Formats: sequence, C-alpha cells, structure tokens
Amino acid sequence: MPYKEREITKLYYTMGEVTKLFDVNASQVRFYEKEFDILQPKKNKKGNRLFSPEDVENLKVIFHLVKEKGYTLQGAKEYLSSNKTEAKENQKVIDSLERLRQFLLEVKEQL
Repeated sequence: MPYKEREITKLYYTMGEVTKLFDVNASQVRFYEKEFDILQPKKNKKGNRLFSPEDVENLKVIFHLVKEKGYTLQGAKEYLSSNKTEAKENQKVIDSLERLRQFLLEVKEQL
C-alpha cells in the first residue's frame, strides 16, 4: 500500500499566516472581521487574533464573493445570511477543483 501523506491542519492560524494565505494586508482582514459576523477569531492575552480553520474557510467564501464574483460588501452579507451553507459547499467544490487543476499541471510538467 503506497504511503499517503496526511494533511496537517492547525488549530489556529495567526494574522500573519492568514495574510500570506490570502495575499492581503492585515487591515483588510480586520476590516472584514468587523463587517462580517461569521468571522469570530479568538484573541489571546496580548490581543493577537487567532483564526480557526472555520474562520479561514469563511474568509475564503468572503474573498470569493467580493473579489471574484464582484459582490459589494452589503450584497455579500445578504448572500451569506440567506445562503450560508450553499456558499460553504460551493467553496469546497471550488477548492477541490483548484487542487485537481494543480495536480494536472504537475502531471503535465512531468510529461
């Protein structure tokens, strides 16, 4: 049986890790935290934000709606309030398609 690497998931991501993941400034993440109720990062004693994997998934949904689909902030809020589960499912499909695309590009390079 071939060795299969496990995906290592973290319990919490720091603000720096989140900003690198989305290639945005920390101020934009803080702004979205204020605007969207679904983002609830924990704060440690120093006040540093710690994002759970669920928060990161919610950020992916928000960035997809705002950056790629062209929703306004108010439109994205309304869409998430009425279609939260649908939006999360759509994001899972998008993530799996992106992973498949990366895999196919790697196979193409090896040919």
